[in-house]
Amino acid sequence: MRFGLYGLQRGGGVEPGTLAMRGRLAEQAGFESVWVGDHIALPAEQGGEQPRLEVVVAVSYLAAATSRVRLGFGVIVLPQRQPVLLAKQLASIDILSQGRLTVGIGVGYVEPELRAMGVPLAGRGARTDEYLAAMRCLWTEQAPSFSGRFVEFAGVFQRPRPVQRPHPPVVIGGHSTAAFRRAITAANGWYGVYLDVEQATATLAGLRKAAAGCDRPASLGELEITVTPPGPIDLATARRYADLGVHRLVITPSADDRSSVERLIASAGENLIGQV
Repeated sequence: MRFGLYGLQRGGGVEPGTLAMRGRLAEQAGFESVWVGDHIALPAEQGGEQPRLEVVVAVSYLAAATSRVRLGFGVIVLPQRQPVLLAKQLASIDILSQGRLTVGIGVGYVEPELRAMGVPLAGRGARTDEYLAAMRCLWTEQAPSFSGRFVEFAGVFQRPRPVQRPHPPVVIGGHSTAAFRRAITAANGWYGVYLDVEQATATLAGLRKAAAGCDRPASLGELEITVTPPGPIDLATARRYADLGVHRLVITPSADDRSSVERLIASAGENLIGQV
């Protein structure tokens, strides 16, 4: 079992010294990864007034502040990003972090946010599939060329390529059948958020059922399962997740204040990491 830490760029984490300190503390405590979630403009009733940094910028900053811990998007809302630009940004982070990036993506669900970014709620799954395919093309093809409904390019190049080959690991977030299909057929892993043990049991049963009806390319290997529990956990609970086949738990503090985050990091380092 590997352990990640979620949400460093929110609340007090918008302070540059605090964000860098939290990343370094997580690294020193033995966390395998740190993860940030993507929201650009939220309604007030969905946390819009909570301070949070833009995630590509935040992960770039964490890459400079740390040296070993992996850096994950958990998850970036792909249909509200321009995929050619995003492919370049992510390749650049992978290079500057010396191959520590994990690209978690999702379709998004907040209609006012998507609308503000000029993206209709309908069809966001189709956009996600096409944007991911376009980014893969830019990362891997010797002479990239792509023609789709939403993206088209030819005769252009992005160099250097990502350090990780063929590209950084891709993890799909979401609990829908479409998300399961996307993870199984086109990604290295799947990410479920705020699932307690019982919810994870039911959700993973659905994921495995979906897998039985899909062909997974052999090149992708085993599907890696990542889950964020709804709150801090103890060792016994972590072992229950492991028994379900979860490979990574990305834990989140119960509050954004500095002492809560630091206590969570210290507690996980002493009581969880290396024990499961």
